[in-house]
Amino acid sequence: MTVHFIGAGPGAADLITVRGRDILARSPVCLYAGSIMPKELLDYCPPDACIIDTGSLSLDEIEAEYVTAHQAGKDVARLHSGDLSVWSAVAEQIRRLEKHGIDYTLTPGVPSFAAAAAALRRELTIPEVAQSLILTRVSGRASKMPDGETLTAFGRTGATLAIHLAIHALGRIVEELTPLYGADCPVAIVVRASWPEERIIRGTLETIEAKLAEEPVERTALIFVGKGLGVSDFVESQLYNADYVRRFRPGYDQMTSDPGKDPE
Repeated sequence: MTVHFIGAGPGAADLITVRGRDILARSPVCLYAGSIMPKELLDYCPPDACIIDTGSLSLDEIEAEYVTAHQAGKDVARLHSGDLSVWSAVAEQIRRLEKHGIDYTLTPGVPSFAAAAAALRRELTIPEVAQSLILTRVSGRASKMPDGETLTAFGRTGATLAIHLAIHALGRIVEELTPLYGADCPVAIVVRASWPEERIIRGTLETIEAKLAEEPVERTALIFVGKGLGVSDFVESQLYNADYVRRFRPGYDQMTSDPGKDPE
């Protein structure tokens, strides 16, 4: 018996990976967070699957479901929204599985920031403007931020920020980041990326609070802040430059054979 943690993607049922879908289709037990993922995902489950919404369950109760399935020899598909690597609460479940000697696997999913960037129709890394993306959040009821991981600290880098679970703290975000990025810095709020009700609110650090007031949002929104969100006049990378010699273009072998040249 194995518990399969599956990143179910940001919302749209067809953004689950093929691997995740196939594991779901053969698992007799499915645990899922019903409040933050579409029920259409459950269409991939076997017709006779035992499906459990964990939205109202405590960690102890979720652990008990794993133990029950383990005793019955039934694999479990455990669906989590987005990707498992960030803010999934998988680590604490894994710790309990290991205590019981229950096997598990992890299948990655499409993260919410990637779906939000697609909604914006933007690449988040723009040559010589923004080459780093910081995924972060603010302290909340579920867990506080560690000392040193602050908006101000991250803002000093000038990188593009993808701020999760923080729509309620927009005023604080504006206050802390305006001195670092400037009032004219672009901001984009993507609400429920990839869901049918997806919407986008665009502005700057100076205007975004007023824009949000016109279109209130309570949850399931991601806030992007960074110069790269609005720039269009930027230097093109050398990757597809006709003169750029790389491994799969003619001239690479000759270049690498010359000790005085850098193949990269």
